[in-house]
Amino acid sequence: MIATNILDRIGNTPLVRLDRVARGLPVPVYGKSEFLNPGGSVKDRLALALVTDAERRGVLQPGMTLVEATAGNTGVGLALVAAHRGYKLACVMPEKMSVDKRSALAALGAEVIVTANAPPTDPRNFRRVAERLATERGWFLTDQFGNPANTRIHEQTTGPEIVAQLGAQLGAFVCGVGTGGTITGVGRYLKTHAPGAKIVLADPIGSRLAHLVDAHHPDLDASYKVEGIGGSEATAILDLSVIDGAERVSDEESFAMTKRLISEEGLLVGGSSGTAVVAALRVAARGDVSGPVVAILADSWDRYFSAAWFRAHE
Repeated sequence: MIATNILDRIGNTPLVRLDRVARGLPVPVYGKSEFLNPGGSVKDRLALALVTDAERRGVLQPGMTLVEATAGNTGVGLALVAAHRGYKLACVMPEKMSVDKRSALAALGAEVIVTANAPPTDPRNFRRVAERLATERGWFLTDQFGNPANTRIHEQTTGPEIVAQLGAQLGAFVCGVGTGGTITGVGRYLKTHAPGAKIVLADPIGSRLAHLVDAHHPDLDASYKVEGIGGSEATAILDLSVIDGAERVSDEESFAMTKRLISEEGLLVGGSSGTAVVAALRVAARGDVSGPVVAILADSWDRYFSAAWFRAHE
């Protein structure tokens, strides 16, 4: 295969059956290997979609600076697109995100602006800072948290890929939520093309999103260490109506599973993949789904080499 450019390699990621960690379950469990995108995460899809959509609408002009509030992965995806399309990029990140992500963004030529770990209502929050910089400096806010191009790309690509790979008899789709674009877009597609599939949120303990899906879960808003998923409130693009249930997963469970995925399955993934797989195994183990379960493996391990949970195995 010869690609015209690196952006041509975004999407069409493989499904990998989890033979070891899911052994003995009544239905197979697969990982949708988004960490194999060229920028190392599922966010490559939306990065390309956000920029392409803005160009088509005529609101993004050559030479402009893009700005985005990011946990790191969207920033890397945008950096790839910006490099190819000729834009500058500024990424606003909360300080809890790994040093590895900051280093990757800097190496890709992005300006990295680090903010406090502040709630959405605080003006120091990374999303509020990105909005303010866009206004003050005339930068183009790609707005992954509110841009419908985010959900649309998953409804047009990720969802169809899963159905093409496994067929319409899918048992469940399990996914963490950062912006909500993946679970909303894939969920909408599956509701029509694999209507028997359950759409399940994998949520870190400390996030409020599981409670918003199912009020039986505690209304807890606390800190947690898994990066890139969870939150205090639903984003503008998160469609809670497509989600059928939620599984709450502790940091300890997430990181232990991530290490198993690396050492037993050879899947070089980050912490939120562990969250999704823990939730997927629970769904599969209950025996109330008749088809395979798919979990999103959102990003690559190389974003977390400096993280305490990753170094703990040394």
